[in-house]
Amino acid sequence: MLEVRNLSKTYHMGHLSVNALNDVSFTVEEGTIVCVNGRSGSGKSTMLRQLGLLDNPTSGQIFFAGQEITRLSGNARARLRLTYLGYVFQEFALLYELTALENVSLPGMMLGKPGQIYRKRARELLALVGLGDRWRHHPKELSGGEQQRVAIARALINEPRVLFADEPCANLDTVSSQSVMETIVRLNKELQLTVVFVSHEPNDVRYATGYITLSDGKLVANNISTENKTIK
Repeated sequence: MLEVRNLSKTYHMGHLSVNALNDVSFTVEEGTIVCVNGRSGSGKSTMLRQLGLLDNPTSGQIFFAGQEITRLSGNARARLRLTYLGYVFQEFALLYELTALENVSLPGMMLGKPGQIYRKRARELLALVGLGDRWRHHPKELSGGEQQRVAIARALINEPRVLFADEPCANLDTVSSQSVMETIVRLNKELQLTVVFVSHEPNDVRYATGYITLSDGKLVANNISTENKTIK
């Protein structure tokens, strides 16, 4: 599903250059869950931003379903993100004046789908993440874990092939974190969804079929498997 070849990213701040990623290569098979782990500042979120086409690498290549995507035009990248990729941010990134249903519906509206179709799909997804009775609620009326599950449902509205989640439990307590991760694992199984998530918690590897570990922008461990695990 995804192949990363010799990916590097350097940020320039005045006379200072920071190598956030340094010659990283790995492959993510379709239908698997891959955890990108490592300490703070290791390059995890930078890696996910490259994979999710939210940023451009300095060098290297990313292939999606066999197509090289790092050289696409801005419009082509935006269309691919909207159609095939879902992204979950650690700070939820919900619009607080909108209901849960309206937040989930937004990407469907951006694709120009008929309102009846995307609203129906939004209701189905909210039910799938355990919030079927909370669709009228605004984010301020939901717990942190519930807000993150709304964000997951929103990321799935256009039926993406890959879900990216950047530290999805960073702002959650232990119980909410477990609920969110169990939801992601269940969606992987039920929707045959490929998932790549970032975490600095070593224990979160148990939710994945495989992992890569970054340190100072370098790949220091690669244990990616194509066999699905059962959540422990």
